[in-house]
Amino acid sequence: MKYKFLHTCIRVMDLEKSLKFYKEALGLRETKRMDFPEEEFTLVYLSDEKGEYEIELTYNYNPEKPYEIGNGFSHIALSVEDLEASRERHKEMGYEVTEIMGLPGKDMRFYFVTDPDGYDVEIIKA
Repeated sequence: MKYKFLHTCIRVMDLEKSLKFYKEALGLRETKRMDFPEEEFTLVYLSDEKGEYEIELTYNYNPEKPYEIGNGFSHIALSVEDLEASRERHKEMGYEVTEIMGLPGKDMRFYFVTDPDGYDVEIIKA
């Protein structure tokens, strides 16, 4: 039996801020949007050029307080050819970024950038 990854859902406080981050900072494109005004939520799906996997942004209308990310979730990850240029670009855009780092005994090949809701996104050298 074969399984295929489809999407990861994250809940967001401000849909426009989140869309700006995922589109402008990470180059993802909106693939689908479903509005449910009666139930007071919107789902927006974003993907890379290949479109094989999506991030689902769930926006519940008028959330009262920020979501708790929890202590089990860690991050999502994307790859990029020019790691240093990507990090500098994210810094210039005003997003929180870490230093470039590596696993113990391995090359320095990734950093993290934080989205508007506090979710960490790992950027890995392709």
